Amino acid sequence: VDGSSVSMPDTPSNQAAYPQPDGQKPGCGFPVARFAALSSWSTGAVLEAEIDSLAVHERTLFHRLWHRLAPGDLLLGDRGFCSYADVVVLKQRGVDTVFRLVQNKRTDFRQGRSLGSDDHLVTWEKPYARPRWLSPEEFDALPEDILLREVRFRVDIAGFRSREITLVTTLVDPVAYPKAALMALYRDRWMIELDLRHLKVTMHMDILRGKSPDIVRKEFWAHLLAYNLLRGLMAESVDLNGRAARRLSIKGTIQRLSVSTPRFLDATGTLREDLRSHLLQEIRDDPVPHRPDRVEPRYRKRRPKPYPSLTVPRHVVRRR
Repeated sequence: VDGSSVSMPDTPSNQAAYPQPDGQKPGCGFPVARFAALSSWSTGAVLEAEIDSLAVHERTLFHRLWHRLAPGDLLLGDRGFCSYADVVVLKQRGVDTVFRLVQNKRTDFRQGRSLGSDDHLVTWEKPYARPRWLSPEEFDALPEDILLREVRFRVDIAGFRSREITLVTTLVDPVAYPKAALMALYRDRWMIELDLRHLKVTMHMDILRGKSPDIVRKEFWAHLLAYNLLRGLMAESVDLNGRAARRLSIKGTIQRLSVSTPRFLDATGTLREDLRSHLLQEIRDDPVPHRPDRVEPRYRKRRPKPYPSLTVPRHVVRRR
């Protein structure tokens, strides 16, 4: 699970439904919507999503997605989704979690039951403050404590932002779930960041074009539909050769599908099936190179046009 945001044209109706950030001056910013998405770890497909105003927290949107989680699922998330109530309620539903430890919570690995270096079992106690998303009756029904596992490891790779990461998880068995496996699993959490980047950059969802909230929502869901159709093609191609879906190129899939679409429109029967088999073959023959710990600094070579920034509403500039 992770969250992100999208921008849209500056119209009165969009501003009313998705107000711009408070730090932007009136007439200078753009409406922004926040969304949260549940993504499949194996295929990258978006299982469910919620979109709302920027004032709605990612965790609130996340709670609206819980109906898609089933007993036996394993949920990965960053520190924005880590809380006592979330972990407990999901565990009661049979959903295990691996979250990064929330920033304001400190842990001491000298306490609790040691499972190895920087790996221990610890008891989290129920907080005094009730989350607003739980009713008083639901909060009172929560257990007074829960046994969790905390794991800490260092990341000494050039270009990585985090140097020390502490995980908290309901996977408490050190034999079934070794520390190295949890480290590798949380590293794969970064894949949803890449999934959202494909949606926003590769598929141009970063700035929507709808001038009304209704069209904005339709445009948002249309992007997710097209994205999942692409992921479905990639997954079907994987079934034919066994290569991991994450090793296939979504940009290459878009390019090949765009080239093949006119041929599909004119083909029927056996010819269409042949074209489809050829398309799947091309998709699976275009793997992304295995590049672990790759460093790509975020610098732009091409300079933007040197226009001044709009710091007051446009009608004021016209008057000047």
